[in-house]
Amino acid sequence: MGRTPNFFEDLRRVGALKRDRLGGHPADNALSKVPQPAVSRDTVGAWLRGERFPQQVESLLAVLREIRAEASRRGFLGTPADGFSGESVADLLAEDRWLRSWRAEQLRRTQSNQEGVERRQARRALEDEERRARQAALADRPRPVRSWTPKRLGVHPAIPGYPATPDGADFVLPVYVPRPHDDLLRTRLAAAVTDSASLLVVVRGESCTGKTRTAVEALKAVPDDFQLLFPADADSLLAMLAADALGPRTVLWLNEAQHYLGGPAGDAVAAALLRRLDADGPFIALATLWPDHDTALTTASASSQDGSHRQARALLAQAHYVHLPASFTEHLDSVRRAAGHDASLATALEAGGTDITQTLTAGPDLVAHYERPGGPHGVYGKALISAVMDAHRLGVTGPLPLAFLHDAAPGYLTRSERATADPDTWFTAALTHARTLIKQTIRPFQDAPRSSGIGALPGVVALADYLQQHGRRTRRLLCPPATFWNAATHHLTNPDDLTHLADAAHGRYRLRHAAHLYRAAADAGGSYALARLADMRKEAGDREEAERLYRAAVNAGNTFALKWLADMREEAGDQEGAERLARQAFDAGERYALTRLADMRERAGDQEGAERLAHEAADAGDTEALTRLAELREKAGDQEGAERLYRAATDAGDTLALTWLAQMREKAGDQAGAERIANEAASAGMTYPLTRLADMRKKAGDQAGAERLYRAAADAGDTDALTLLADMQEEAGDKEGAERIVRQALGAGELHALRWLTHMREKAGDREGAERLARQAADAGDTDVLTRLAELREKAGDQEGAERLARQAADAEDTDALTQLAELREVAGNPEEAERLYRAAVDAGDTFALMWLAARKNWRYGLEADGTAAGPWLWPEPRTAASDSPYGRTPRYLGLRVALRRALRTRHVAQPVPPCPRPPPAPSLTRPPGPKLTYELRPPATRAQDSIPIPPALAEDRCGREPQLRGGPGRSGRHSLRLRTASTAPASAAIPPPIIGTTCIDAL
Repeated sequence: MGRTPNFFEDLRRVGALKRDRLGGHPADNALSKVPQPAVSRDTVGAWLRGERFPQQVESLLAVLREIRAEASRRGFLGTPADGFSGESVADLLAEDRWLRSWRAEQLRRTQSNQEGVERRQARRALEDEERRARQAALADRPRPVRSWTPKRLGVHPAIPGYPATPDGADFVLPVYVPRPHDDLLRTRLAAAVTDSASLLVVVRGESCTGKTRTAVEALKAVPDDFQLLFPADADSLLAMLAADALGPRTVLWLNEAQHYLGGPAGDAVAAALLRRLDADGPFIALATLWPDHDTALTTASASSQDGSHRQARALLAQAHYVHLPASFTEHLDSVRRAAGHDASLATALEAGGTDITQTLTAGPDLVAHYERPGGPHGVYGKALISAVMDAHRLGVTGPLPLAFLHDAAPGYLTRSERATADPDTWFTAALTHARTLIKQTIRPFQDAPRSSGIGALPGVVALADYLQQHGRRTRRLLCPPATFWNAATHHLTNPDDLTHLADAAHGRYRLRHAAHLYRAAADAGGSYALARLADMRKEAGDREEAERLYRAAVNAGNTFALKWLADMREEAGDQEGAERLARQAFDAGERYALTRLADMRERAGDQEGAERLAHEAADAGDTEALTRLAELREKAGDQEGAERLYRAATDAGDTLALTWLAQMREKAGDQAGAERIANEAASAGMTYPLTRLADMRKKAGDQAGAERLYRAAADAGDTDALTLLADMQEEAGDKEGAERIVRQALGAGELHALRWLTHMREKAGDREGAERLARQAADAGDTDVLTRLAELREKAGDQEGAERLARQAADAEDTDALTQLAELREVAGNPEEAERLYRAAVDAGDTFALMWLAARKNWRYGLEADGTAAGPWLWPEPRTAASDSPYGRTPRYLGLRVALRRALRTRHVAQPVPPCPRPPPAPSLTRPPGPKLTYELRPPATRAQDSIPIPPALAEDRCGREPQLRGGPGRSGRHSLRLRTASTAPASAAIPPPIIGTTCIDAL
């Protein structure tokens, strides 16, 4: 802002007069007390330096009168005020002069402020107009909250009831029966509106338990003038956030929130929503989630190194959860009262049971239609549904193409079922069965809407979500057949879906299928799949190929692969190259690469450089870098350095660092310091340090100290501490006091208390009650109760009951129960039973069981889909990683790579055979005609009749022909490789052995 020169210049002249000629008198402190009310000494000084405008002219005039009086006492009024203006001191200090000057300056400032206000208003109006234009361009726009119907917001239609309504409405909405969680949800929404707060609420429950209906009913707590936005997908939501469409007095509707947070854009969405929650309210984000999706988004995998769902975990940590019970067991009387006025509810009650919402949405009938298929084509329809179930439970998120169903289904049928099927009609009839309308409400297979526009997507189907969840539970322990994996490789095109399936195959040790699915994902544009394929090559010992594929992944846009390249360089002893790659990864946006680089510097002895990099990583958002470095310092005995870094991590926002700092103090004997830090963490909302210290005190025999800390954690809101306190009471013999504490924990919503009660029921001999409580805990998400109960049954000699409970836990996605049961069987001297349980866990994707079996079975090449040991197979070559050669890269047999490469280095090179005259055929389960190629590998130590067939679907060459590998001893004792044709081709078509390197099978 510009200043009127005369006014502020004159103030500085008065200040100079007071300072230079009046010797600083009157003092600023004395002058500050003259105005009424008084001002500060600094204010007077700022006036006389021309730095601040006096808001009250009377205060300024009072100060000037005192300065004039001092000048008069010294006889300076008639003297020149300075050497250039020609004014006297009296003129400079004249009151009427200052009154005019002050008013002129005030008028100028008022006008300037008004102009500034007008400019800001104009700018704001322009910004509002631009924002409205951006919002008008959105595909999904805000609408008044009351204009949205339950059907549009995703509520399932209910069964029509009997008798049906006269108007035959196609969307039946039964009377809503409120339960306690409804009051909790509405109270939270109303409080957010009253407090102008920004709030994220997650309604969590199984499929068809009423999540969406609960959220719709809760909207009644939102005022009518609120807007509601329902984005179609993650990209639409990001566009809304970019357009500032989520302003105050807005509800963001996130039905099935996994679709927004679980895909490729999930972390970007979560980060943007976190920023919106920090902005002005009232703003409400209302989400629904299945428990398994919630677990996948909020649980950090120990084997994951790519930081997946990191932002989603941070977002959901801020959420207020409302847990929906799966049934109306406690509220059947309310349902009966409402059923007197609602035919749908009455019909649901007649069906029996307490799963009212599931019955209303025809869930049990869907399952019955699937599990007990009728008619001549029912088994084929069930096979189609099973294939889609497996696809969804293993990671496919979108609709599935009919070609995939057609090729996957045969593996789900018996030999007799396949033999009796009509090749021309079975698929159409199976689709008809899978599209049957159940109870006039819902179909197993449904049409998938277009992402934009009107109508259904052609050639694809979507599975009813209740059947999806049923498949997740009932097929959890099953590994899909080979036709499933092959059909997915050939027909699916979404790189994320293919990568998820490849991960599932790899986790089940179906390595061949995993490699080909990764290849298909890479060819579809999935750079992460290239990196995973590189991982497999590295695990197989082929570091050269692994590095090539990692580099291809980087070139395809996966900058995180630079971190893996850096690891390989470090393992090879190339510290400089490793650091260079890690730095490249950070420069490319991988902020976690700095943590890796800091670790390298620390191990190399450069502590100063390591600490500098850790701070740099923390500034970039990775606070775990400081914690990691602190752990290394602590292990090295540098307690002072470790504490400094833990503190720095805490200051950077990593509250978990306080836990390790408190633990370090406790180990050092500084109990008071440890408790002080734990209480500091508790005040920041982190109670874990208190319970961790309590555990340490309990282990050390300090029962009183442990109890005090557990109680402090409970007082700070950690209800889990109550169950730990109950354990102490029970161990001390106070069972009554222990049960009282557990009841208190249950009343506070602590589900782990059910574990304690289950254990007590089991010990008391109430097995039925113990199982009921264990299932109740598992339904609420704590499957560990079933695992512990299974262990108790196993130790008591009830192997059948133990396995039944373990399989229930595995159905609830906790395969640890099977592996722990297998360990007990192994210890008991029953290795056959242990292996059977380990295999079941492997089929469910349990990596620990996989490691146990792989170590004992020497499954060098992985498993086939049916669980038998696989033989050698060809590595697939992604198009994006192929060399510039017209023949591509060399596919290598797993385990036979060295022999093949040696065989290719022959000195007798015949004229090369040209590449295929046509492009590679599209993947198909119907093999095109052509000669069959046979390779003969002859190592010295093999038997003449050894034969290792290569599966046709995986060993197909670029000409569409099927190679086969055969081994036999060579006369010279050297390795030899021969290529033969086995078909109706003329004998002259045989290719001499030296030409193998240039045939049309990717330059073997």
